[in-house]
Amino acid sequence: MLWLLDTNIASHAIRGDADVLQRLTALPLHSVKMSAVTQAELLYGVAKRGHPAKLAALVHAFIQRVEPLPWTPQVAACYGGLRAACEAQGTPLAPLDMMIAAHALALGQTAPVTLVTRDGAFARVPAAQGLVVASWR
Repeated sequence: MLWLLDTNIASHAIRGDADVLQRLTALPLHSVKMSAVTQAELLYGVAKRGHPAKLAALVHAFIQRVEPLPWTPQVAACYGGLRAACEAQGTPLAPLDMMIAAHALALGQTAPVTLVTRDGAFARVPAAQGLVVASWR
């Protein structure tokens, strides 16, 4: 089982949210990953705040512990189908959420994957797509 962290869960972990940290430590570290899209969003957050040393150190330490997975051509193929399905249903996601959802779906083609989030937007992904989401509220 692979647990793919959405950006909001990664942010909560970095900020020391006790509930998120407890749930993460209960999982085998090798099974917890993030999308390169989440990595990019975390690094954007550091840059947007002017690269404060403490935040930058926390984010970089998190990225060293939770492996960012690359966005591959297979993920891009999933993205195309997912975006078309969401638009056809009238439930598009924000662009980066769509990319993270597609990443989870692509990874799920070879092993069980659960996207971990606090963002209700992923519930708009059509059920036929097969996205498995765990809401850590």
